[in-house]
Amino acid sequence: MRLVTLALTLFASQTLAQAPDSRFSAGGYFRIAARPDFQGGNGQLGYSNLYGRLMNEGSYAALEMKLDLLQAPPGSNEIWASLIGRVEGSSVQSADAGKGNLVNFRVSQLYVRAGNILAPNVVWQLGTLWYYFGDLGLYDIRGAQIFEDTVGLSGRFTSKYVDVLVGVGDSGYGQKATAYVPLLTAGGAVRVRLGEHLEVGGGGQVAVEPFIAGNKNSSYETPGVNYEDFVRGEVLKSYLTQNPLGGIDSFPNPQRAAQTNVSWRTVGYLGFGKLGPLRWSSLFARYARLHPQTSYVDSFNNQSVTVYVADQTRDRYQLQVGNEMQFRLIPDRLDAAWGVLYGSDRDYANTIQASEANRTYLSTVLRLQLFLTKAVHLLAETSLAQERSLNGNLYRSNFDSIFANTNGVVDSRGLQYGDSPLRNTWQVKAGVVLNPSGYGIYARPSIRLLYGFQYSSQHAAFGNAFITQLGQFNAFMPTGTISWHHLVSLEAEGWF
Repeated sequence: MRLVTLALTLFASQTLAQAPDSRFSAGGYFRIAARPDFQGGNGQLGYSNLYGRLMNEGSYAALEMKLDLLQAPPGSNEIWASLIGRVEGSSVQSADAGKGNLVNFRVSQLYVRAGNILAPNVVWQLGTLWYYFGDLGLYDIRGAQIFEDTVGLSGRFTSKYVDVLVGVGDSGYGQKATAYVPLLTAGGAVRVRLGEHLEVGGGGQVAVEPFIAGNKNSSYETPGVNYEDFVRGEVLKSYLTQNPLGGIDSFPNPQRAAQTNVSWRTVGYLGFGKLGPLRWSSLFARYARLHPQTSYVDSFNNQSVTVYVADQTRDRYQLQVGNEMQFRLIPDRLDAAWGVLYGSDRDYANTIQASEANRTYLSTVLRLQLFLTKAVHLLAETSLAQERSLNGNLYRSNFDSIFANTNGVVDSRGLQYGDSPLRNTWQVKAGVVLNPSGYGIYARPSIRLLYGFQYSSQHAAFGNAFITQLGQFNAFMPTGTISWHHLVSLEAEGWF
């Protein structure tokens, strides 16, 4: 039984509690924590969920609602239809800097589902089309998902052994927001259940951007842009230096990009379990080509131009593979969950700048939960992660390493940052958990009192307000290198 999927999804069929024959139902999720940080941080142990979601996430709340527009008797072939919407966001009053302001929330899902139209066992969905195979619960990552950026129409055939999903739509707003252009998107997914011990799935999507002449958000490029000037944000400065007589009025107009803008992804899933102490193992994989960016505003000497960068940003790729295994080591006494995550981000146009667009990362998380009683548990978790920059130094090992930021040589114009291409991170969390609903690592609601610490090879590797530059006129001078971060957390998490 896949507790991660049951625990972290809000599908109406799984989590929405309702009275018999009620047309309306609702369910949700919440997470809130008090984490006073005496080291200048923001109340999170590290930078990201790469080190495990526990104590690396902030406040969150979600509410999913379903209204049955047309009900059908259970087991019948009559037409039915429902309206489903989800509101979620990452702020709670007095728990974070957002102070619960509704600007931090969004309507993330809104769609109509209908069944028994044209064909039995087919569910049609009109609106947002998000679909995923499951979760890496330790990381709070959905490693194999499609259509989370798409609005359109999908059809899903479901049987005892096979699910088939096909969808079409537009992901222009999902990917470009205010720089909207239509991105015609199509894709699908297949899940095959080979008995109760094995599942296999896969799918993908592709988005094509048609060129629209005269639309400033379409696939244009500014001719003659040097890549180094682009990453430095010095395109206008370079042009005016080389063309002092022409001035800004002679800056070249954008022209149609040489290639059609296309992005895509392919995803895979392998699940197996219910074998001895192994409850379930979920392996997810994703390989994606990111959509090119549109433009940015470049400034020099109080003058500005818009630089169109489709050709500079079309060769960006992401690979991610993750697996999580859940074990019942001693029934009703000790459970374990073990996750591994690998990723590679590549920008093949960028061969000169150290950035997270060119990196690899590898992480593992192990959580043990000992059940003292049905409701009182002890939790212990540890994680190890290494991130490697592929274009030189990206991380500062010491507070003053900015003075040696290019292969150990002082270079104020360097495209590297810090003195190391590696960031190694070790985290440990432990404490007491109250689970009123009983046994299980993913049993909720949970009330937790935890202590956690992080050691990182990077100076101050957590969200903080420390200055990043050194100078004699800085009012706040660093007090030395910070490798350790400690937190105590009183937190609650659950769904309803």
